[in-house]
Amino acid sequence: METTPARPGGAEVRQASESDLDIIVEQTWQVASEGRWIGAEVPFDRDARRERLASALADDYATVLVACIPGGADGSSMVGHIWVSIAPYGVADIGMLVVEAWRGRGIGRLLLESAIQWAADAGAHKMALEVWPHNEAAIRLYRSAGFVEEGRKVRHYRRRNGDLWDSVLMGRPLTGPS
Repeated sequence: METTPARPGGAEVRQASESDLDIIVEQTWQVASEGRWIGAEVPFDRDARRERLASALADDYATVLVACIPGGADGSSMVGHIWVSIAPYGVADIGMLVVEAWRGRGIGRLLLESAIQWAADAGAHKMALEVWPHNEAAIRLYRSAGFVEEGRKVRHYRRRNGDLWDSVLMGRPLTGPS
């Protein structure tokens, strides 16, 4: 008998809606404030970020997926999201974050698997991402999902404090429609 793996904390992934955008922007601010995990740094323009997310929701070749756990005032509590955008040449770029209290509990894997499925269904032939080399947990997650290192950008990103950071380029072919 086949069993369905348990969802971490009862988490579910769904497509974001316009009403989710303020929470997504706030969570992006929180994670950006940590200064280690994502490209965004605080302060950033919250309105511009919200507009970019709204554009993704209106685009047939982009989406924002959110991970929610049971509870909260509206019956669910968002604990992370993943943004997916398919370029005209068929490669789906992603950006993901999970709020600190829910890291290491399978939320990132759930979001990533959902994004892979969405991109394959939308006709992408490959997924791509960039990750900081010090984000070892994320690199392990991506490798376990079939991503391989394709290169590096060396001393490429200037951080607000003046440091120059590398990024690891990773990709994964998809087996969706050709």
